[in-house]
Amino acid sequence: MDSTPASGAPAIDADPAYPPLPENIRSVQPGGGVCYSIELAWGHVRRWFLKTFRGEYVAKMAELRRGSLAGAPHEVLDPRDLKFCSNQCTAHWAPEDDPFRWRGNLPFARWGLAELQLMGWPLFVAVLMISSLHSPWKWTAVVPLAILAEILYFFRDPWRHVPTDADAVISPADGVIAEVTELDHYDFLDGPAVRIGIFLSIFNVHINRAPRAASVVAMDYKPGEFLNAMNPESAIRNEFMWIGFADADRPGLKYAVRQISGLFARRIVCALRPGQAVQRGEDFGMIKLGSRTELILPRDAVTVNVVVGQKVLAGATILARLK
Repeated sequence: MDSTPASGAPAIDADPAYPPLPENIRSVQPGGGVCYSIELAWGHVRRWFLKTFRGEYVAKMAELRRGSLAGAPHEVLDPRDLKFCSNQCTAHWAPEDDPFRWRGNLPFARWGLAELQLMGWPLFVAVLMISSLHSPWKWTAVVPLAILAEILYFFRDPWRHVPTDADAVISPADGVIAEVTELDHYDFLDGPAVRIGIFLSIFNVHINRAPRAASVVAMDYKPGEFLNAMNPESAIRNEFMWIGFADADRPGLKYAVRQISGLFARRIVCALRPGQAVQRGEDFGMIKLGSRTELILPRDAVTVNVVVGQKVLAGATILARLK
């Protein structure tokens, strides 16, 4: 079994029928970030510890590992090492062989667990310290407590009942419908389209979910600015991740999703790669803090079911139905 990552390898064992992952997508969180850098540094320390003191565990996990490490930017000793590079290689473990599978059952986004630790514990300690002061100062503990509550609330990942309607196109994000705009031509769809824009405030769930069962056929990532997501210019000037899908149940039907950063959301997470299949309602990424998500559908193939100002839930609300 291949046990050494190809240093600097630009691509995974890709399906030749699909274009390769763009060069500037070197992680599921291509925009980086402070918490991201800290977590990567911790990964180096953890892998050193495992190789030095837990050689049997490393050998066992290597034996159970499936797929290829080609393209991985660092050593992959266990499933934790795939958190930010699952789109760079095909290495994986069967669910029954993953000792960290339980993390997926937590009510929080797995991509945000590091932020919860790095920001949550200092805030919790601050609450304890300030609340131990004499009045009236102890009441100021409500400030770090409110921030802690918002961080926990922001990174929640609730269960959703996914509609089974075969013609349904479900929402890729929680939030409020900010626009329903008809487009004369959209290159990826090679024809007229309808764009449904969803604004996500800092109080919304920020997990993105697949609108339908589909395969990823193309991706594009553009670094950019961080304008308020309510500003129409944000759709053009802000950092975004674009994903083109081919529907699994309707041959020839394509659609696209755009994850757009906002004033506070500066970290886009997308764990997809060209050729990858997703199920309807499946988590595929998130945008950390307030942001915008767009769904672009072929105009003549759908009937839109939502209006501007309507609240929607990712994986649950039907945005449109196929004709």
